Amino acid sequence: MWPDRRLIDLFKTEFPIVLAPMAGVMDAELVIAAAQGGALGSLPCAMLSAEKAREQVGLIRQRVKAPVNMNFFCHKPVDLTPEAEARWKQRLAGYYTEHGLDPSAPINAANRAPFDDAFCKVVEELKPEVVSFHFGLPEPALLKRVKSAGCLVIASATTVKEAVWLEQRGVDAIIAQGAEAGGHRGMFLTDRIAEQPGTFALVPQVVDAVKVPVIACGGIADGRGIAAAFALGAAGVQIGSAYLRCPESKVTPGGRKALAEAGDDSTVITNVMTGRPARGVQNRLMREAGPISPDAPPFPHAATALGPLKAAAEKQGRVDFTNLWAGQAIALGREVPAAELTRDLAKSALARMKALAG
Repeated sequence: MWPDRRLIDLFKTEFPIVLAPMAGVMDAELVIAAAQGGALGSLPCAMLSAEKAREQVGLIRQRVKAPVNMNFFCHKPVDLTPEAEARWKQRLAGYYTEHGLDPSAPINAANRAPFDDAFCKVVEELKPEVVSFHFGLPEPALLKRVKSAGCLVIASATTVKEAVWLEQRGVDAIIAQGAEAGGHRGMFLTDRIAEQPGTFALVPQVVDAVKVPVIACGGIADGRGIAAAFALGAAGVQIGSAYLRCPESKVTPGGRKALAEAGDDSTVITNVMTGRPARGVQNRLMREAGPISPDAPPFPHAATALGPLKAAAEKQGRVDFTNLWAGQAIALGREVPAAELTRDLAKSALARMKALAG
């Protein structure tokens, strides 16, 4: 019934739908629910320790017999210089004063680790069916070990050039991430944020440029979006924002309220939350310090000084300093269980494609 079954056959899932890995707002519970609904569940591991990732995959394996995707970042760590740290703290000083916080108090560093030997050993031990990468790919030796463990490899591309680069290095499928997508831009061969193409422009050009299956990502939150992705030549879709309001997500009450009230113009691409361009629901900090600021230190160091501010505001039910990553179709999200949402998405997409074919 699906016009392209390559992704279903590759992943051995019921539907060609990938639950996007959304670090910080989800864990095994959402992965399990989406997998029960027929999607490929993705576990975001960039903010987890190797031990925690192992524990989470264990929970998934206990609850559902379905393929698992472990997702990792591949950024190259950059040290935070004292100058950059001082500049950012100065920019945030007024907020610290407002919340009665001591800017000189010790703060836990932001935890967003790139894929390394420790993570690779976990992959070799657990053998997830799929491993996905963001910000490019790990070094060749690590990538070879992942593939030798029998894992399929997929990765995000934000341009045709990045997609071709990924295919040349042996990925099994490519996530074409349009500018509408929530979360961090997966860009790794460019830093020119203004040139990032949207999903409708990117997907067909990537499909024409590579032979591996293409997974459309960005602005897809219902059956109409899925049908459109297939019309553009995609073999599947990756969906994140539509799942944020599911009961299995870990979004805070204040975050859920902001998501429920969001519209088509509520998200922006910003660097002030982590130091790297990402799309999220606009908050106070993005409005007043950004959305793009030269004062934001490099990824992930901008998030470190925001930790105390985020905690203080969330205690008051506010999301002034919370990174609510979400895409431009966030208003299409619904408060339904993830398994039910997944089945509804697939059913609606097939009905839409049948109607168009008729």
